[in-house]
Amino acid sequence: QVQLLESGGGLVQAAGSLRLSCPASGRTFRNNAMGWFRQTPAKDREFVASISTNGKYIDYADSVKGRFTISRGNAENPVYLQMNTLELEDTGVYYCAARADYATPTRRTAEYVYWGQGTQVTVSS
Repeated sequence: QVQLLESGGGLVQAAGSLRLSCPASGRTFRNNAMGWFRQTPAKDREFVASISTNGKYIDYADSVKGRFTISRGNAENPVYLQMNTLELEDTGVYYCAARADYATPTRRTAEYVYWGQGTQVTVSS
């Protein structure tokens, strides 16, 4: 069974940092573009960041640019999200996702094939 399992979420004060990881099981994702998304009860799932297979093409939502960094890992942990200078508005459930093999990264939620179950990030004042 193919699984992505986010970890690293938690409760943090505003201006603090967290690092999310996305361990994979059932297959590797070395040939897959990866993305991070987040969701709150008030909003649909929204794009946060994406990265190409070789790490050369990276894209961020405007709201996190300059504060978050997406990076590729190894076959077992294909993607990370370093989140710095966290703001209250960053609170939500964060999901990692993978596109189909050899597909390019995108901001579109519907174009990701594999999804994790999400990890809660709560930023307090």
